[in-house]
Parts: sequence; C-alpha cells; structure tokens
Amino acid sequence: MTVNRRRFLQAATTGATVLAAGTLGAPPALAAPGGFPDYRYVRTLLRPDQLGYDPTGEIIFPCVRGVYDRLSSPIGRYYLYYAPHNDPGGICLAYGDSLEGPFTEYPGNPIVANRWDPHYSVPHVSSPHVMWHAGQREMWLYFHGDNRTTRLARSADGIHFTYDKIVLSTSMLPAGATEASYARVFPYNLPSRGARYVMVFMRNTTADRRNISWGWSADGRNWQFDPTPLVEPQAVGAVNLSGPHLLERNGNAYVVYHTDKGSGGNILITEVGADFSRRRHLGVFYDSRSAAPESGRAAAPCFGTDRGVPYMIYEAGERLGGVIAMARG
Repeated sequence: MTVNRRRFLQAATTGATVLAAGTLGAPPALAAPGGFPDYRYVRTLLRPDQLGYDPTGEIIFPCVRGVYDRLSSPIGRYYLYYAPHNDPGGICLAYGDSLEGPFTEYPGNPIVANRWDPHYSVPHVSSPHVMWHAGQREMWLYFHGDNRTTRLARSADGIHFTYDKIVLSTSMLPAGATEASYARVFPYNLPSRGARYVMVFMRNTTADRRNISWGWSADGRNWQFDPTPLVEPQAVGAVNLSGPHLLERNGNAYVVYHTDKGSGGNILITEVGADFSRRRHLGVFYDSRSAAPESGRAAAPCFGTDRGVPYMIYEAGERLGGVIAMARG
C-alpha cells in the first residue's frame, strides 16, 4: 500500500514540535516527519519558457548554495544550479540575493556542456549537485552524463569549472545496474568506514525498478558503494524512487527522495541513523498538491536557510514538463 497521507505521518512521528506554517497568517501546522519544517509552496523560481538557454523546453534537479561568505566576488548571494535533462542537456546557473527570488539566468549557460574535450562526449549532461569543499575552498560539481556515469568538476568561483574524474559508474556497482545518476554528495563523518563524505544516488537495474543507493568516501573523489540499496521502492509502496537528499537532525541522518507520479508523486523520508544502518520509513515528507505548478508531482528537493528561514527548492510538475519551485518552512 502506498504511504501517502499526512494523517499517517502525524501518528507515526512522535514528539513532533509545532512550527509556524510557511504561509503568512495560516494556522500552525505539525512538523514534518523527524521534526523537520512543514514546507509549504510559495512560488515558482524558474520556468523553461523564460530562459535564454533551454534547448529542450524542460529543466530539472535544482541545487542552491549560499556563496556570499565563501567566494571572493560572487555575482549573487545564492547560486542556483539546474539543467535540462534531454539531449544535449547542459549544467546551468542562475543567481540571486534571496532564496525567495528572483533569480537571474547566467548569460554564459551552459557552464558545463555535453562535450568537454578531451574528457568526454556524451548525449547529455544533467542533475548538477554542488558541494562546498571547505578544505580545498572550492565548489565541487557532481553531475551525470550519460545516465550510467556520475562525474566531478571543480571550481574556485562556482562558474568556471575544471574537469576532475568519474566518481560513479554502473561498472562500480553489482551486476545488473543500468543507471547510476542523480547523485548528491555531503560532508558527513562515518568513522567506522574512515569516511568524511556520503553520496546518495538513484540506481536502476535490469528489473527497471529505481532505488536509492549510497556510498562513502574519505576525500569526495574516491568512493566505495554499498551493494545493497538504501531504500527499495517496494519498501515504501512505490514503483520508482529518485532525487535523494541527505538531512541531519539531532545527530541522526535521514534521506528524502521522491516517487514516480503513479506512486503518489510525493517526497518521502527514511531515517537511516547516524551510521546508515537503520531503515525506518516515515512516510510523506512533502505532499504534492493537485494544483499547478505541482499538479501531483514534487521531486528532487534541495534545501537552504536564508536569514534563519528554511527553504526547499524543488521540481514541481510533470517529469520533463515542470518548473523549479520554492517552498518555505
């Protein structure tokens, strides 16, 4: 049975605190599972039909980063990375001074294309995730291209990148893996594994059931991967899962991810514990609305805090036919 009702979550999540709703003047709402903010849709940030570079009329997989206290001369307080998915794709950038928007499209998009001599030439590149590497004082960009391969590029300014290497491919996973993409990487200490970084990603198999998988690394470049999925779709009543993101609260780790629209189109949450040994499925983290722009699908969330206010930036709408939206906690 698909777990997709907020009522179930309120019963399943004990000790949840009451937070103010995201919409001004709305009544208080229960916290989301795990005590996270109860995010509410506010507005659309990016639409494909308003972009100068968008060869396919669709965009996916936002990643927002505050750069005002990290880069020497940023063009905005926040950098919002995104991409078309269909060929040729292309990693793109928008910038702004608030997570409320507006965001301005960078005129030099794409900042990473599907051909990068002599490193690769692939049908498309997509799903940008940028991590601030404090030790190197660089922005590290993880992106897929093609769907079987996740790559790393590095930058001192968040705009101009130098190619590094392949960090994940289906050849590094158990037999039967057909896709290894939509990866996000986070600083996270796992002393028992000698790791300082964790990667969560989507893995597809010959059974055509997409799961959430994970790996760990000491340096963010060289990785080991668990052969067993972190979250199987059948465990949460779904056909396919994707778009994972790691969250932390009170010394515990959680992974949020979205389902296919036929399985509810919502963002779900699983508690994995401090050492990733737990599998406690908590249900719906964010319930997509039937109204536009979500139209029954919310996906690929990323998170940020602006002047103490929590935000979720995410895909809203049909797959390959949606917008980048913003919800406030």
